[in-house]
Amino acid sequence: MIQFRQLAVGFLLVPFSAMAQPSFQKLSPVNFSKVSVTDNFWKGRMEAVANGTLDACVLYTENKTGRIRNFEKAAIGNGEHEGIYYDDSDVYKAIEAMAYSLKNHPDAEIEKKADDWIRKIAAAQLPDGYLNTYYQLTGLDKRWLDMERHEDYCAGHLIEAGIAYYNTTGKRVLLDVAIRFADHIDSTFRMADRPWVSGHQEIELALMRLYHHTGQRRYLDLAQWFLEQRGRGYGKGKIWEEWKDPDYCQDGIPVKEQKEITGHAVRAMYMYTGAADVAAVTRDSGYMNAMHRIWEDVVYRNMYITGGIGAQGTNEGFGKDYDLPNETAYCETCASVGMVFWNQRMNMLTGDSKYMDVLERSLYNAALDGLSLQGDRFFYGNPLASSGNHQRSEWFGTACCPSNIARLVASLGNYIYSSSEDAVWVNLYIGSEVKIPVKKQSLGLSMQTEFPWKGTTTITVTESGRLPVSVRLRIPGWLSAPVPGDLYRYEEGAGTSSFEVLVNGQPVKFAEENGYAVLVRKWKKGDRIEIKTPMEVKRVISHSGLKQNADRVALQYGPLVYCVEGADNANKAMNFVLPASSKFSVQYEAGKLGGINTIGFDANVFDVDAEGQSISTVHKTITAIPYFVWNNRGKGEMQIWLPTSVRQLKINP
Repeated sequence: MIQFRQLAVGFLLVPFSAMAQPSFQKLSPVNFSKVSVTDNFWKGRMEAVANGTLDACVLYTENKTGRIRNFEKAAIGNGEHEGIYYDDSDVYKAIEAMAYSLKNHPDAEIEKKADDWIRKIAAAQLPDGYLNTYYQLTGLDKRWLDMERHEDYCAGHLIEAGIAYYNTTGKRVLLDVAIRFADHIDSTFRMADRPWVSGHQEIELALMRLYHHTGQRRYLDLAQWFLEQRGRGYGKGKIWEEWKDPDYCQDGIPVKEQKEITGHAVRAMYMYTGAADVAAVTRDSGYMNAMHRIWEDVVYRNMYITGGIGAQGTNEGFGKDYDLPNETAYCETCASVGMVFWNQRMNMLTGDSKYMDVLERSLYNAALDGLSLQGDRFFYGNPLASSGNHQRSEWFGTACCPSNIARLVASLGNYIYSSSEDAVWVNLYIGSEVKIPVKKQSLGLSMQTEFPWKGTTTITVTESGRLPVSVRLRIPGWLSAPVPGDLYRYEEGAGTSSFEVLVNGQPVKFAEENGYAVLVRKWKKGDRIEIKTPMEVKRVISHSGLKQNADRVALQYGPLVYCVEGADNANKAMNFVLPASSKFSVQYEAGKLGGINTIGFDANVFDVDAEGQSISTVHKTITAIPYFVWNNRGKGEMQIWLPTSVRQLKINP
């Protein structure tokens, strides 16, 4: 008799014989479908996605561009392809965002729209499982010849969308389409021993999601096969034959031998996320060692204070160590989304909170900056300074970022909690409710918090069992340092803020392990855990190698990086010097930019007369706002790194 079991991530029944081998990873994520987000701060962002971003995705996917029409044409085998060869992926990401949003905001019209798109996608799939509207409409004889052409990238996003939509709705039409395409890829390449290097990685992490969802070993084997193709001279197509730049897609040397971050930032993040997923199951130390080395290269030498990555627009990626210009910073929104993915996987593999520290930084700053408060305008790149020439856009020709930030925000529940054999892990302080299986029982938690404006959080136990359970609370790294490593640090005298825990009103001592406070006890329904993480304004300075920030400081408050924008300061943001003696005041302003904490401080402001002949100096109060909300009031000056010397001033009449 064949036995079956229910998977944690869905309800697909598979034989035990097909199940995954024991995982090497220490933690398992709690799926978004099991978490109800109630957080005051994040519910506003989720509503913006549900009411603004998804509308924009529908408008441009269905009406203003030919993305859906391409599937309709492919289904009948006739018509010209509209748009760019990778546009199918934007449809899949939009459906994935819809799936996550439907969990948070049930919407019959959005579900009906998604079902309609899925029907058209399924109708376009060929009998052999292949699905790519570009080649189906321009010539199937050219398929699978140019490795840069994003065929497997689009397939990866199809897989992710199929799983997400099934998890939310229980409908498996798109999932079945994705499985047939994955099987086509496997039989075309791995099973046929035909070399193939993905020019834009994504397929690896998607296959690992499919492996965990179905328990089918072939998807793990295929993900590992894709990784092992790299660095062996197999590359064919534009990247290798025209650009002569295999490092652009991290193909210069085999993955296990890589030591430095190179090339396109989004491609790198997706690949290393997939590599972490593979290492978790195969217990391959080669991948883990490589990722530790590369992670340190990224975070210690190539990451902006916002958690953004990819300084250069020329390759949408990485340049020289410590070369992080501010006004020309690229920091693609998709790369920040990738940082969230990768750091979550590293945290699950190690149980180390430093990865969640970086995830939180990227999430609240570099990624969230890509989305306007109304959810209908977007940044592709995210500069850290502007002379007034940057503006969020309604859409892009290459439209990867809107649907990517939408699916991240809507799937926020994926990142708040984790579990292990005997413990529940609280990674992010975001108001939510959850029930987590642990020790053959369930621990129900209801979290209320004032993050990111105040560092007070209460977790109430709503369900418990008879056995003791370990609750592990992440101790935010920003209490003592901005980021791991020495790329950024607080000015001397900033000190370390305390982390205090009370249970039922009484302070408790706790063990600390890898940045988590460990509380082990037999929990009772109604128990209250109070967490105090004091927030105060801290000055951040850079490593001496980061020349662009010489004689400058950044302001950080809790997990948030702040900036000065002209809209709050007489339309000027670059005409002042921040004295070392300045004191900071923090005020919550409910009517400003959706409700934010502003930071006020005194500074020496320099003005030039209309003729540019004379300079006057006055002492004024400057207002700083969280970086993620800038540019919601039109174009204007902005900077994160504030000058402490007149040598750094930009003064215009």
